[in-house]
Amino acid sequence: MTFTTALIIVIAVGSVIAGLLLIKQSASKFELSDEQQDKVAKRKSEQLKKDQEQE
Repeated sequence: MTFTTALIIVIAVGSVIAGLLLIKQSASKFELSDEQQDKVAKRKSEQLKKDQEQE
């Protein structure tokens, strides 16, 4: 393995790791209000009901 090949591999692996760390750092949790959580639960139950009807 030549120096150039090793350098390219190190740069590629470093870029992937840096990208993953950037994504992890920029990801943030979001809090839903009680009203929004109720809407999500209602929509989920509606979808489950539709899915059961289609089966």
